[in-house]
Amino acid sequence: MLTSFVEGLLCCLASKSTNTVVPVETSEPADGYEFVEVKPGRLLRVRHIIPDRPVVEEPSQGRIVSCKRKITVYRSGQLFIENLGERASAELKTCQNGDTEPNSTVEVELTDSRNSSPPLSIPEARSDLVTAGNNMAAPESGAAAPAAGQNEPAQQPRKRRRKPKRTVVIDCERRISSCRGTHSDVALFFIHGVGGSLDIWGSQLDFFSRLGYEVIAPDLAGHGASSAPHIAAAYTFYALAEDMRLMFKRYAKKRNILIGHSYGVSFCTFLAHEFPDQIHKMVMINGGGPTALEPSLCSIFNLPTCVLHCLSPLLAWSFLKAGFARQGAKEKQLLRENNAFNVSSFVLRAMMSGQYWPEGDEVYHAELTVPVLLVHGMHDKFVPVEEDQRMAEILLMAFLKVLEDGSHMVMLECPEAVNTLLHEFFLWEPAVLPPPKKEPKTRPETAKAQIENNRVTSESTKVRPASARQT
Repeated sequence: MLTSFVEGLLCCLASKSTNTVVPVETSEPADGYEFVEVKPGRLLRVRHIIPDRPVVEEPSQGRIVSCKRKITVYRSGQLFIENLGERASAELKTCQNGDTEPNSTVEVELTDSRNSSPPLSIPEARSDLVTAGNNMAAPESGAAAPAAGQNEPAQQPRKRRRKPKRTVVIDCERRISSCRGTHSDVALFFIHGVGGSLDIWGSQLDFFSRLGYEVIAPDLAGHGASSAPHIAAAYTFYALAEDMRLMFKRYAKKRNILIGHSYGVSFCTFLAHEFPDQIHKMVMINGGGPTALEPSLCSIFNLPTCVLHCLSPLLAWSFLKAGFARQGAKEKQLLRENNAFNVSSFVLRAMMSGQYWPEGDEVYHAELTVPVLLVHGMHDKFVPVEEDQRMAEILLMAFLKVLEDGSHMVMLECPEAVNTLLHEFFLWEPAVLPPPKKEPKTRPETAKAQIENNRVTSESTKVRPASARQT
């Protein structure tokens, strides 16, 4: 989700020694820590907490929402998203407080086209597409319609309809229910980003485990106390995504909620596509826009490892300025916490160079049908709020929450506010909508009588000639 330069500033403590794996025999199961061998010689540290559940409640039945969506991609780089069906759109966009999101059809730009005109605004695109219906043809070059009251040119050359490059049609139903901690079929997965560890989720893990949720938080390879292979291929997106896939299969329940931060949001999106029936909800914290990952060729993290090691104090200062809303003693203490940002220069460089994921484009994100909560820190200098707004437009059922006192590391700066937002989202269910009204069917004899009455009434109300009226 983020550019390579943005994510790389998480190497604030890159000068520390390379990660070492604690033997499994010395781990303390009472604290919920364990080591999982996802591949031969590739161990990941995982914090897995199974709380006591004295009272087991029956899971809520929830609501079934319909997803009928048409995604059209044109060669000019425009993406048209159309939610088909008025009732389905109302069900999906109804929030907890009863408000309804207005945009059921969105047009966005995939790539910058030099020869194409500016795209339609959302209200204009929505009115054009909805008016045309399902068999609509997209307007050429996204030109906006003339305003009401203006005279169009007498003769306009007919523009040839564009042929879509790709069309995706989604038609499914999903059951959405609240997730209470006492349910044994609910599991929460927390995935951190580049340079972090599972320790950044400490407040969230303690909070939700006390409420009765089962929580799982792994350390990515080369992070925290997980093994750190000295080979760059071990830190590509696909290698790390495979680790998360195996981790998910090991701990997954019937209903699973994914919570990702920064680069970890990409792995959450990957898992949502791999296991669509098991992912119940998702949370994206400062994840950025729905763009495909590609490492930058002109990045500071392409420098040799020894140079990055020497620049670690400067990078630590830069991250403190950009990653936190305030730069006080509290924030500095958070950076010095155990294993919070303990990553070697080699791992950092390999992580930044391995962020290649061309499949994760706008269409890939638009195909998601799970409810998504977007949490953004207002003072985040790594991820602009416009990127999360664009993500909210493309996702089918997304809710964007902005915290004014937070920045990129919002879960460390505002733990209480983040915990409250997450908990409310876990308990959220779509509002119950009244069933559509059906017109009563008239019987044949009743219909004949109605026709006869209409005929008699029309004859009686006819205007007679003047001579007839005089007599």
